[in-house]
Amino acid sequence: MALDLPWIYPVRVIQVIFAIITLGLTAYIISIYSNDNVNFMLFNSIWSAFFATPYLTLAPVYFPQITHRLVILALEAITMIFWFSGFIALGVSLPAPRFCHWSACNCAQTVTVFGAFEWTLFVATTVVAVLGALRGRPSTTTKPGPQTSTARVGV
Repeated sequence: MALDLPWIYPVRVIQVIFAIITLGLTAYIISIYSNDNVNFMLFNSIWSAFFATPYLTLAPVYFPQITHRLVILALEAITMIFWFSGFIALGVSLPAPRFCHWSACNCAQTVTVFGAFEWTLFVATTVVAVLGALRGRPSTTTKPGPQTSTARVGV
């Protein structure tokens, strides 16, 4: 019997795995030299692996009464923006590939690629959160129609 597991849970696991890979690689880069862009990627990986993704996974399941769809949407969007700005800033600060011959530079290239993958995953989950927020909002354009009664007069 196959498990009836929603597709979002494997995506969350991949997000955490990519964030931990990014955490390890950025820690290695920071041990060699410090760069503000690498520090921001370190923040992104810690934020995603230990705060955002666990909240986005566990809060709707275990605390649905205190989980608001707009908080989920905001957290998804903020994390997506963090990853986008992080991998773009790090990619811009890297030298051309023909000049990148030391291990920290190669790790920074790898972190940039994993950051782009992480951003892509958060784009997908943010789109789902937007659709969920739009679907769950009350409709203000519908007007109540005339009330009909099934009661018979005179019976």
